[in-house]
Amino acid sequence: MAKGYWIGRIDVSDPEAYQRYVRANAEPFAKYGAHFLVRGGIHEAVEGIGRERAVVIEFESYQSALDCYYSPEYQTAKAMRVEASDGDLVVIQGYDGAQPGD
Repeated sequence: MAKGYWIGRIDVSDPEAYQRYVRANAEPFAKYGAHFLVRGGIHEAVEGIGRERAVVIEFESYQSALDCYYSPEYQTAKAMRVEASDGDLVVIQGYDGAQPGD
């Protein structure tokens, strides 16, 4: 089964309020088995418009990624994020097919 991912790009406007979001998202992320692959870090926007932060979160399945996003716990945290930042977030299914050189 293909994994699921959240891919986010965020500009934080209120760092203190954003930290409240980070604390609030810990519960739903633990409940749905979230695993951070990228969380901030040094990056370079080589194409398109960059944002201050980038995040990639892995879930066991696409469905668990969606379930986490739509959960009441995450929706509570999301309200905090929306007040403290501007960004883009997609939930996407991973790829289990052939790779170059296979």
